[in-house]
Amino acid sequence: MDEPVAEGNSSPNLDKLTEIYIKIRDARAGVKAEFDARDTVLKDQLGLLEAEMLDACKDLNASSIRTPHGTIIRSVKSRYWTNDWDSMYTFIGEQGAFGLLEKRLHQTNMKDFLAENPDLLPMGLNVENEYTVVVRRSKG
Repeated sequence: MDEPVAEGNSSPNLDKLTEIYIKIRDARAGVKAEFDARDTVLKDQLGLLEAEMLDACKDLNASSIRTPHGTIIRSVKSRYWTNDWDSMYTFIGEQGAFGLLEKRLHQTNMKDFLAENPDLLPMGLNVENEYTVVVRRSKG
């Protein structure tokens, strides 16, 4: 159960800390928005240049091209995924290829599972809890 919320300004110092916190958070949001906008333009420009360089590599049938300013290297990047997890789990189990999976727990699903099954604690499970602070802006 949640603890009761203290109302009002229990300390002028806490009000000042909250005010400064919100100002800094707003300033960071502004800086991030400006960065993101500028970065998007630069990423788009790089994308256009990369497309031209890929075309040049294709036209020259080259995997790399040396220039006075640097070397252009064309490589293949592969991504793998499945639309049929049941079949994939079966395949991985049959082949004993568990290294094809990433070793991590889905945080929200584990939290929900433990809440629904408080008497079931998987062997080897580690839990770390820490207090955090959330600051909400006044509606005034």
